[in-house]
Amino acid sequence: MDIALIAPPWPLFNRPSIQLGALKAYLSRNLPKDFRVKNLHPYLHVASVLGYRDYHAISQSSWASEAVFANILYPGRTGPGLLFEKALRARGKKSTRFDFEGICRKAREALENYLDRLDLSKTRLLGISVCLNQLTAGLYVARFAKERHPGLKVVMGGASVSGSIGRGVLNAFPFVDFVIDGEGERPLLELARYLLGISEGINSRAVISRNGPQQDVAGSGRKDQVPSLDDLPPPDYDDFFRELAEVPGAAGVSVVLPVEASRGCWWGKCTFCNLNLQWKGYRAKGPERVAAEFDHLCKRYSCLDFAFMDNCLPRREASSMFGKLALHKRDYGVFAEIRAVHSKKELVHMKEGGLKSLQVGIEALSTGVLYRLKKGSSTIDNLAIMKNCAELGIDLQANIITCFPGTTEAEVQETLRNLEFAWPFPTLKPVRFWLGAESPVFSHFRAFNIRYLKTEKRYSMLFPKEVLENFSPLILQYVGDRKRQERQWRVVEKRLAFFQKRRKELGIEGPALTYRDGGHFLLIRQLMPDGRVLNHRLSGPSRTIYLHAMEPAKMEEIFSFVPEIPKRKIEDFIVQMLSKRLMFSENGNVLSLACKV
Repeated sequence: MDIALIAPPWPLFNRPSIQLGALKAYLSRNLPKDFRVKNLHPYLHVASVLGYRDYHAISQSSWASEAVFANILYPGRTGPGLLFEKALRARGKKSTRFDFEGICRKAREALENYLDRLDLSKTRLLGISVCLNQLTAGLYVARFAKERHPGLKVVMGGASVSGSIGRGVLNAFPFVDFVIDGEGERPLLELARYLLGISEGINSRAVISRNGPQQDVAGSGRKDQVPSLDDLPPPDYDDFFRELAEVPGAAGVSVVLPVEASRGCWWGKCTFCNLNLQWKGYRAKGPERVAAEFDHLCKRYSCLDFAFMDNCLPRREASSMFGKLALHKRDYGVFAEIRAVHSKKELVHMKEGGLKSLQVGIEALSTGVLYRLKKGSSTIDNLAIMKNCAELGIDLQANIITCFPGTTEAEVQETLRNLEFAWPFPTLKPVRFWLGAESPVFSHFRAFNIRYLKTEKRYSMLFPKEVLENFSPLILQYVGDRKRQERQWRVVEKRLAFFQKRRKELGIEGPALTYRDGGHFLLIRQLMPDGRVLNHRLSGPSRTIYLHAMEPAKMEEIFSFVPEIPKRKIEDFIVQMLSKRLMFSENGNVLSLACKV
């Protein structure tokens, strides 16, 4: 093979790498046919050796994952082991179940045996994709390959080496020859053409090298992107399925195929987010193109389960895309990530097209905090989409960010009050704010009560001091009001933990607040956190008003909808509904919270 593209541990073992699939398809289409590109998935073999259960548990923690290959990169240090135990405890895992040194030994042997079986002697370029949880494993692959084949050129790309972070990787790790800043197709093609002797130089400023003409390029704003995503070929997952068939114990693995409808984020304003470092701007495929790609991948690989890798599905096209998928008449199972701006009608269309699971950018149940986060949504928007997902049977995965710098005690108390209205729906997962490099908070940290920044201390547990002196980390620590935030947010974290526990104890799988419509009356069933079941009956205008507010509705709209009822009586009714947590109100808007059964 002339070019080898590799995805090191720790991706989910039932998914091929979309980064590798997209790059191979693009390179194969644009390079002369006598040059061969091969994708490599050693994480399949590492998962098989460690055991799929243990591999999955470790892969769910970024710090635990990085600790394993940090220990392999720099043996004899105590930091990685301590970080591994701490990270698993934070996720509620019993670290005593894991033999850290044994895991490191098995992972190293599995990866080295895999690489030794490859014939890299004639390979001219090794591309390593490093995204979530893959940095230390990718560095170990680079070092190992360079030691065996000193003439091999190694390039790293992906979210974990975008922007200034990529320059830091080149400074700190001499076994990496190039870094690609941002989207990989065009820059990797230029680099490949140069190294294969097809062209005389590299014009793309997104290719950063240690010694070449690109040595002073900072990376930021130097993206070299495909103008239209519709021009890209569908990802090539042939090598993944070939390897999967050879891995012991993988016969029962249910594969989920990654797809993408867009790159970047159409909103792009969230202050905490650095997930779009590798993109400049926002681009989306047309709904017809997305549907055609589903059809192609389904037929080629006999798969029905798909996961959109988009940071956020395109707002206007999302419903139309799923409408096109529904025309395929297949039982698709699709995961996607969206913002909390989609109506119930849109979610219904998405479900008809195969949507089964959603990651929604909830982030907060305080409109004050949402304003700080620049989410462009409100608490009532978040509760509405939580309710609609619960009613439609769409699995909802969503977080609530705690400890965001500058948050006030009043906003924490607002969150705590609003949590009670969210009790009927699947519990939000609390995630403490972490400071990502090149996020808006990073770039304007003083505006967020942050005095100064420093390297996240857990990196010192991963890497020796001399490495950190030349390395720009993806995550940073800050000095500001962090301790105060942790103290005041503890009550929210405890309440969420209590909700999670009670839902499990009570055996609640669906919504805990439901209604049945009798035509001229409603029967509402409310299961409380303490286990009590409360029953409510609404009839006449009360039923009419409650049903009218199944989506957020303005009070003035409700007044005009039942003009025969005095405004004062309507207001009194809604106050009563609020006191019973059957409705939610915010800024002159109201929302009925019960789900139809």
